[in-house]
Amino acid sequence: MTPLAEMAEAVLRCADGREKTALSRRFAAQWQAARAAGETPEIGHAAPPMHPARAQAPALLSPRDVPRRRPGTPEGRIALLHAVAHIELNAVDLHWDIIARFCDTRLPMGFYDDWVRAADEESKHFNLMCDCLEAAGSHYGALPAHAGMWRAAEDTATDLMGRLAVVPMVLEARGLDVTPGMIEVFRRAREADAVTALETIYAEEVSHVAYGSKWFHFLCGRHDEDPKERFHALVRQYFHGALKPPFNEEKRAEAGIPPDFYWPLSEDFRD
Repeated sequence: MTPLAEMAEAVLRCADGREKTALSRRFAAQWQAARAAGETPEIGHAAPPMHPARAQAPALLSPRDVPRRRPGTPEGRIALLHAVAHIELNAVDLHWDIIARFCDTRLPMGFYDDWVRAADEESKHFNLMCDCLEAAGSHYGALPAHAGMWRAAEDTATDLMGRLAVVPMVLEARGLDVTPGMIEVFRRAREADAVTALETIYAEEVSHVAYGSKWFHFLCGRHDEDPKERFHALVRQYFHGALKPPFNEEKRAEAGIPPDFYWPLSEDFRD
């Protein structure tokens, strides 16, 4: 079997979203089959690109230039699905990138099991959103998208603890806060397939946040650091701005992130 880090790099260098996620799911299945058979596959080494390959569409714009549409309209709901698809595609790359970029760090095999599973699920999520878009007469790439999605990866390219703090424990945790509202938008519009797809994403994202918390705490233990203090320091270093309430405290707790991790970083507490 190809070493895992090389698989990760191959996904990062694939531009088309559907092709990228098909490759991601195939590699994940190979890894999971080997692990289920009791094997310890080779991690290997990689030279991942600083930015993942992307198709020509969608056009990537500054957040302030991305058109805002009302979710109460069909066009607004298409825009919302498109935005989620873009987030999920970036998540696929983020999870493979953490494997490829930090492959020289000594880590247990469970670390790789978790992020391969997360990448596989994010690939499924992207395709669910693409299916919803196509059912609505659109497609991924039909609208402009947020250009800043990869900034957290760039900022933490040499800091594994920073990556864990900012990506799963802040950005993905934010998804737990906002997804219930999105589900309600599509429920009110009686778009059952979108509701089902978003409910799947919501349920599975909890584990991705939990992986971040688990491995962040693992590394804090390795370095004899206080997890809460280290988390606060890293988020202040790498995350641009304050965290925005309201927070989904129940799901965040389920993922292993207690309120005293994020409330002190919120806009209600920061100057």
